[in-house]
Amino acid sequence: MCDDRPVKVRIGFGLGTRTTLHDDRFGPVVDALERHRFDSLWVSERIGGPAPDPLVAMAYAAGRTEHLKFGMSVMVLPGRNPIVLAKALASLATMSGGRLLPAFGLGQVDPREQQAFGVDRRERAPWFDEAMEVMRACWSGEPVVHHGERFAYDGVRVQPVPTRMDVWLGGIAPSELRRVGRLADGWLPSFVTPTDAAAGREVVEQVCAEHDRKIEDDHYGVLIPYSLGEPPPEPIMAMLAKRRPDLDPRELVPTSWAELGAAISRFVDVGTSKFVVLPMVEPETVEQWESHLAEAADALLPLET
Repeated sequence: MCDDRPVKVRIGFGLGTRTTLHDDRFGPVVDALERHRFDSLWVSERIGGPAPDPLVAMAYAAGRTEHLKFGMSVMVLPGRNPIVLAKALASLATMSGGRLLPAFGLGQVDPREQQAFGVDRRERAPWFDEAMEVMRACWSGEPVVHHGERFAYDGVRVQPVPTRMDVWLGGIAPSELRRVGRLADGWLPSFVTPTDAAAGREVVEQVCAEHDRKIEDDHYGVLIPYSLGEPPPEPIMAMLAKRRPDLDPRELVPTSWAELGAAISRFVDVGTSKFVVLPMVEPETVEQWESHLAEAADALLPLET
């Protein structure tokens, strides 16, 4: 459980899988996030959608900024070569001064999307677990010796060696919570309530204890979608209803800056301290983005500690 020591509340900004911010608007939006001192930018992965590739987007953002952190929410791991990916991420983390926040997932349930990664749905979880073991070994700086069901390496070494590489995982299902407790350095679920976050953290900490591990108190976060002025469009509401049939979708999506700020405060009350806010309906022009982010900064960043 969380203790009484204060933790650093930090607020970042996310772009969802439906974002169209893949053109010359991306740079000015990154500049605005840096200028307003948002903590981080999180980019999603969708092969068949307009969202930019996470590695490309993060590298582009890193090159334009000095303070902004960046992560993926999330990058699909099953199907990728873990050595090659570990090398790319180590390079990005080192060249950016340690501002990378790597986050991974099993991938989309859409079978057409899964084709791109070539891993059977039933194989994704064991592939994920073994790939994570390989990547951790890569980032240790020592020669990787690994003989598993999917990968075999004898002495391969990955450089540069990142100073620190904290891996974030999401999910709220029992199997996902157990994976966080076994493998992650941080937990960032989405579409959850404060009650979900508190209950999930108990499970994560229990599993951590079983594996003689600990996740730092300030490494518990949440992604909060929002839609200013009105509920999200019907397709998004239908997606939320399918994802969380136990809840009214409107409970998960604040519709004003005040509601979003109040939601963040409720999560802080249960020990959550890292936040990614994500617009369900994005601005279109650069000018609209800059106005939107200025309003977000005025409303939300005073909540940081």
